[in-house]
Amino acid sequence: MNKICATAADAVSDLEGGQRFAVGGFGLSGVPFALINAVHELGIDDLEIVSNNCGTDGHGLDVLLTSNRIRRIVASYVGENREFARRYLSGELEVELIPQGTLAERLRAAGSGVPAFYTPAGAGTQIETGGLPWLYNGNGEVLRASPPRETRRFELDQFRGKYLLEAALPCDVGLVRAWRGDRFGNLIFRKSARNFNPLCAIASAMVIAEVEELSESALDPDSVHLPGIYVNRIVALPPELAGDKPIEKITLGEGS
Repeated sequence: MNKICATAADAVSDLEGGQRFAVGGFGLSGVPFALINAVHELGIDDLEIVSNNCGTDGHGLDVLLTSNRIRRIVASYVGENREFARRYLSGELEVELIPQGTLAERLRAAGSGVPAFYTPAGAGTQIETGGLPWLYNGNGEVLRASPPRETRRFELDQFRGKYLLEAALPCDVGLVRAWRGDRFGNLIFRKSARNFNPLCAIASAMVIAEVEELSESALDPDSVHLPGIYVNRIVALPPELAGDKPIEKITLGEGS
């Protein structure tokens, strides 16, 4: 089975507006820049994005945000992006903020066939009671807020106290970036660029991966981080795109 697409544009050509996209990356590490740009060029909108964050000014998912393609985003961090804050507070963007570990587990649960799970994260906070603003109007009034969570107390050896019930987060499309891949869709991620990428893939019905290196032969099964069973299409990045990795913040040591 050969899952290789010639270009990112070919890989995303049949995607539709209104779908829920899970997009890998953390900050600017492991972000599928080429696929995001191809979705932008495709012109679809009304998208719901599930991702750790929404890129930074001018990079990553910010390309879709500033062109008004995103209707809603589920994320755990929204810093480093001024346009994101402006759109959220002005009522142009619906935002569901959830704890980072809960986001990861909701994606993992979707990929594992688990409809919901209990977690202590958020117990005793407004995540439990509800009322977190998801959508404002232009006057700063809350139009839609988070619902209260169902709770349950456990008195087990290592699990005592109140836990919240969180639902799985299945997605229509997953966009991910890997270091190496083969024609079967098997993927290897490099260091911290693995981050949310495998979780976004297993949670999604249609998964498209961009890879920096495409192996001519099948990858060693013991080295594979994400089996090809989860991946529908794979795109090999040209050298100029494979090496284009923007740095979010540059820190110089003493004497530099």
